[in-house]
Amino acid sequence: MQINKRMEPALFRSVSRACLLLAVFVLLSACSPKLNWRTVQSPEQRYTALFPSKPDKLERLVPYQDQELKQTLEAVKIDDDIYSISSINISAQQAALAPKIIDQLQSNLLDRAKASGGTVLENDVFYQTSNHQRLATRDYFIAFNANGKAQQLMRVRWITRSAENGSMWVYQVSVLHANTDTGEVKVLLSKEEYENFFNEFHPE
Repeated sequence: MQINKRMEPALFRSVSRACLLLAVFVLLSACSPKLNWRTVQSPEQRYTALFPSKPDKLERLVPYQDQELKQTLEAVKIDDDIYSISSINISAQQAALAPKIIDQLQSNLLDRAKASGGTVLENDVFYQTSNHQRLATRDYFIAFNANGKAQQLMRVRWITRSAENGSMWVYQVSVLHANTDTGEVKVLLSKEEYENFFNEFHPE
């Protein structure tokens, strides 16, 4: 399948802009609720997750070539943290693009961190599907620097799943931490409140 290179930057700028808009909306909330864990079922996005509060949800169609990709973001802000799950639906006709989309999503974050002088640590882990399959994936612990100091810390995981109709789902599960005075990225974002969020994400 030939990929229109000129369309790729527009696609990922549009997806990134949607994530940024919801993040700004959540950041501007009048108050930050404390941890109040609840199971959130998203049957349309084909996953179940455990959020530390009721998440806000944004859905949109992202144009790509002559088709549209459905992108959904669920996110909640708790004090210095934003917990979020992004889902992109890829039609059966474009399912072969899934690895390329993940590569682009990864490079958007990892290259930005490295360019800032930050760090990227990797950790091989497992996740569990809704039917209790245990599958391998990888977590990335990222520090974004500014003026020689870490300004934001992030833990992120990417997962792909196929549907019965041949379409593909690309998930990005992440926590963004804004208070950098609380320790090293991997130690901090491996605490129980973050492990719960990652371990209880179960795609179909």
